[in-house]
Amino acid sequence: MKKSSIIIIVLIAVAIGAILSSYGDASTYEGFEVATENKGKEYHVVGTLNRQKETYYDPQKDANYFTFYLIDEKGEERKVIYRAPEPQDFERSEKIVIIGKIDGDHFEASKILLKCPSKYNEGQAPGTSAS
Repeated sequence: MKKSSIIIIVLIAVAIGAILSSYGDASTYEGFEVATENKGKEYHVVGTLNRQKETYYDPQKDANYFTFYLIDEKGEERKVIYRAPEPQDFERSEKIVIIGKIDGDHFEASKILLKCPSKYNEGQAPGTSAS
């Protein structure tokens, strides 16, 4: 067997090993129910902000402590603690994706992704104005 063939086989084996190891650690999109059943695993949870309940952020007291209540896509609500500053335009977001894991009675978010409303009005073409 040629040296180049052996090197190619080894590189393919290393690539397959890297893909399989990263696949096992990848987080998945789920609701709070599944995240609660698997407390040590990290999940992406998609939901909406419960505007009926208070969000808490006091940067003078602790700039890295932000809490709010999220309702996942299955209708389950959970308190979320995010140990970082409140994201800009958080209150305006339509959908929120939190990445993290369950810790006791709350969800400990390590990252927050926001889907803000479109700058275009529904049913109106970009660049046109309503009369």
